[in-house]
Amino acid sequence: MIQLLRREQFVEVVGEDSKEIQNGQVVSTEGSWESGVNGALPGIVMEAHPRKGDRYQQEFAGNVASDRAAVLTIRATSQVSFGAFTRVLQTKEFTPLDPGVVEQKFYARGIGFIRSVMVKGGTEEFHLVAIRY
Repeated sequence: MIQLLRREQFVEVVGEDSKEIQNGQVVSTEGSWESGVNGALPGIVMEAHPRKGDRYQQEFAGNVASDRAAVLTIRATSQVSFGAFTRVLQTKEFTPLDPGVVEQKFYARGIGFIRSVMVKGGTEEFHLVAIRY
């Protein structure tokens, strides 16, 4: 659940509806949260004007969700199936709830999320292949 820019400073996240699916059935909703429920507060998905070294908390939901991000660069390049991009925002995301996992995410101007790579604690990688309107 995403909320639009607040005073044009950042994009706010007000919850997450997580589902783990096995054999077509939901087996877990661990990590799900909603701002205002059980003390959870909105977090920041992305700053409007990120700068290298910026750090922010994406989720404020106690022991359920506590993701954080740090801006590594705003000048990365990245190539995915959808295309090649320059001036890409690259972030490092992590959580004290699972300190063995670190993910890097890439966001292209005018597009948004284009790629994520697990750099510690796993081998998952996701990338943008198409946009449908």
